[in-house]
Amino acid sequence: MNVHDTGRVILPDFLKSCERCPARFGGVCDNIDLDALAALNRLAHHRTYEAGQVIFSESEQPDFFANILSGAVKLTKSLADGRQQIVGLQFPPDFLGRAFGQSHACFAEAATRVELCCYPADAFQALLQKYPDLEHRLLEKTLDELDAAREWMVLLGRKTAREKVASFLMLLARRTNKAACPACAEESSITFTIPLKRADIADYLGLTIETVSRQITHLRHEGIIETGAAGEVFVPDIAALQAAAGQTEGA
Repeated sequence: MNVHDTGRVILPDFLKSCERCPARFGGVCDNIDLDALAALNRLAHHRTYEAGQVIFSESEQPDFFANILSGAVKLTKSLADGRQQIVGLQFPPDFLGRAFGQSHACFAEAATRVELCCYPADAFQALLQKYPDLEHRLLEKTLDELDAAREWMVLLGRKTAREKVASFLMLLARRTNKAACPACAEESSITFTIPLKRADIADYLGLTIETVSRQITHLRHEGIIETGAAGEVFVPDIAALQAAAGQTEGA
């Protein structure tokens, strides 16, 4: 039996909480067999991390994997001289961790307060062997991450500073409000909060802090964005921000 039936979610009473889970739309547990979802539910436990806490370390053997339920996670790689480079950001309903890997490929740190739905590593990998549709769903999520990494390579290598900053804001506009909101992508305006400090944004984009601040100021003066307290950003016209990012519609 499939979880989805003509657009409706059919779940037994003991799985009703899954209907309200942010990871149900687009997460690794989306559109999988009911038995697989029930098995995941039996394994699941929630953990909360405050901003700045390390979730797991690079080269550490994984003891759990997780769906991100709320907040933003910063992924970093260590350089030989001790410096770190931000290599990715993850939001609900992303899957956190490298299933089948012997160790984590990077550090995962809570950029904001983060809530995770966690699964013990060994038990989760056993479920992947038992339920092919769950394994297939995880593969789909992994390929999505690969596509996103390739797009980010284009951004870092070919885009101007203005396009880089606008693309970063587009990423946040798309991702921070995506969880449990399939229609958000169709909205013409959006409000979100930047989860990183300016220094981290500069690191992520390969720019200086001054350049990031200057480009945000330019976008604000042009009316493409409005900024508020505590990193809040309002985008009155998503299409205008998309054009500033050098992206075509739907990209």
